[in-house]
Amino acid sequence: MKFDTAYCLSLDEKLSIYDVRELNFDETVAFDSDKDSFLCPNDVCRAAFQASNVLTTFNAKNVNYLRTPHFKNTPATQHIDGCRYASTHKGAASESDDEREDNFPSEFVLTRRTYPRNTALPGSEEKIPQDPTKTPSTRVGSPASSHESAPDKTSVFAHPVECYVSNIDNKDKLKSMPLKIGDHTATYWTFFKKIEYLQDNKGLIYWGKIKEIKDYTNSFRIDFEKKVWLDKKPYSVNVYLSKKLIENYRKRKAFLEQIKAAVDSERTLYCFFYGVTPELKQVPSKKNPEQTFGVFSADIENLDHLIIREAPGVQ
Repeated sequence: MKFDTAYCLSLDEKLSIYDVRELNFDETVAFDSDKDSFLCPNDVCRAAFQASNVLTTFNAKNVNYLRTPHFKNTPATQHIDGCRYASTHKGAASESDDEREDNFPSEFVLTRRTYPRNTALPGSEEKIPQDPTKTPSTRVGSPASSHESAPDKTSVFAHPVECYVSNIDNKDKLKSMPLKIGDHTATYWTFFKKIEYLQDNKGLIYWGKIKEIKDYTNSFRIDFEKKVWLDKKPYSVNVYLSKKLIENYRKRKAFLEQIKAAVDSERTLYCFFYGVTPELKQVPSKKNPEQTFGVFSADIENLDHLIIREAPGVQ
């Protein structure tokens, strides 16, 4: 069975699998999911077993992935009768469901969440202490319970993007699932806007197929395949990633590994981003600097809100 949330022993916190990925790649914190222990998110079930009754992660450390990240039981994992996370529980998901994200967060929180580590950790052979007021890391203002569900909120951009991409063949679901970003609430289907239609609305999640990634050694420019039409003229679209932005990024190593692989990749890749809307700009021509040409362009302001990935099924 796969599920999105688990209890992290070292942090004494419930994390989504996307939180775990963030921590694994974050160079400012000491975290390694392979060396940590993840337990059942059901408080009552977790309290019934020793801390050695662990779960395992799937795609928690891969920079690029095709199959949806998740937690899952090991052959030795035990659950109390009736626990919704038991593999034998009626309605449990099978491994064939790995390619679809079913846990839709209702809000994408723009402020990055931090994960303070406890100074004292419970012993590996002790029962896990329960705090009924403890809340999952991806939730805000909702108490934890013994019947945990998917996180209502997330600050990890990859989560709503995975929901959209992995459910692209189910437009009715995407049109029915609500998403809030800042003061704007719409459906997933409305929030994700193809790059060629960026003039329709501002403040959305724009995405498109990548035509080329220009590697300027310390900075990058992502060119999109589709063009924007304005006054019956087509204009190219790109986003720029500055040297300063990349150098100061807390996940710099993982990002550089990903984008440098993407530069020379023959795979079909897509870029999703939030926080900026490309605007029409006049830039000088390389062949004749005295001449300019129009292009829709934007400088990315937050790499946490940009993703380069494969996206099978999207058009």
